[in-house]
Amino acid sequence: MSDVKQRLIDIPGMDIILNYEWVQTWLEKLGRIRVKRIINKELADIRKKIIESEENRFIDEEFKDSCMSSFAFASRPSLTHVINASGVVIHTNLGRSLIADEAVKAMCESASHYSNLEYDLKAGTRGQRNSHVEDLLCTLTGAEASLVVNNNAGAVLLALSALAKDSEVIVSRGELVEIGGSFRIPDIMNLSGAFLKEVGTTNRTHLYDYERAITEKTSMLLKVHPSNFRIEGFTTSPERKELSKLAHDNHVIFMEDAGSGLLVENDILNLPSDETNIKTCASYADIVTFSGDKLLGGPQIGGIAGRKALIDRIKKYPMARALRVDKVTLAGFESTLRLYAQGMYDEIPTLRMLRLSPEDLKTRAEKLAEELSRRINALIRVIEVEDAAGGGSCPEIKLKGWGVSLKHKSEGAGHVQKFLRGLDVPVLCGARDDEIVIHVRTILDDEYETLISAIEGAMNA
Repeated sequence: MSDVKQRLIDIPGMDIILNYEWVQTWLEKLGRIRVKRIINKELADIRKKIIESEENRFIDEEFKDSCMSSFAFASRPSLTHVINASGVVIHTNLGRSLIADEAVKAMCESASHYSNLEYDLKAGTRGQRNSHVEDLLCTLTGAEASLVVNNNAGAVLLALSALAKDSEVIVSRGELVEIGGSFRIPDIMNLSGAFLKEVGTTNRTHLYDYERAITEKTSMLLKVHPSNFRIEGFTTSPERKELSKLAHDNHVIFMEDAGSGLLVENDILNLPSDETNIKTCASYADIVTFSGDKLLGGPQIGGIAGRKALIDRIKKYPMARALRVDKVTLAGFESTLRLYAQGMYDEIPTLRMLRLSPEDLKTRAEKLAEELSRRINALIRVIEVEDAAGGGSCPEIKLKGWGVSLKHKSEGAGHVQKFLRGLDVPVLCGARDDEIVIHVRTILDDEYETLISAIEGAMNA
């Protein structure tokens, strides 16, 4: 018998392993099926190593340690609280916008109780779920009618499918962008059944390019928000009002994907004037689509606002049901819109973070540095940093911010960052010149004690 075969035979069977005392506790916590899946994976790794090298063999203590680590990891929720010390407000990888406290309460209420989701309390008959937000959206955007779906990709797909299937949609080549996980305008267009007609060049598209491309097969002119993509320098593109007039003169629809969902004036958030405001778009476009969880600062949602006749067609399109919003998200979105209607912008975390002044941020950084200095023996400095709106919003604009840098006595910044990511409440931060950098803009008031303890553990490790 070969040595490899003998080492494989020496591996205990599943029935034996399941009777180990240290496994019994996890059987109760995780359940028998999940424990067996984890053990099988660990055993498969061991067998693979034994076959690949004669130096590897099954070792009880190593196997126990590996299984215990996997059990502990499996016992924690996969989706967990993370402290965002990166300075990126709408962090796509960290869940984009945080939701206002009032919206969270509304979502919990909707989840834990029956509601009038599709019931008209006044008439005592079946109602429409969209009615809970439509009037608010129309009030805030100036649109005649509106509809919400599960996200902005769904909103674009639905609008194109309902209004432009089997017809031509004209788009500038400079706006045929890819946004996020394979959300490509040409692919979405193809999926909707509309025919893409490209005009202009990557950097320059004129009004006459659109005008020359219109035929009897054309149903729509589409303008697309570039999200995190910008072309600078020798560029040209028509104004909205020009595209709107051209579309209406030719009896076709003008639709705009406004992307980030900005619902307030730019100066309220200290953002550049070219960031797309939904209300501005809706004053020219027949249909506007936008995200709910970016600059709008609400839950993930896709908004569609515009002319009533077109919105009615979209509502009746079969795909609308497949993309509809659940009751919890709808409750959170309604609550967020009510905060807008009341002008309570600082109650919306995304807006509040973007509105923080450099002076306020510096004060926060100094307080954090002072507390860290009392607990950690390390090089600690208050420094200027560049923050970002994130989520594809204003990618060319760096927000002036403040943070705290710390240098470990012997380890590099990468090692410290890895340590912080491995905590029960992970911390994600930046790095500069082999020092970790804590951006204070995106740290919540109730996270500071947890953050300080985490940094103390990392710097003393």
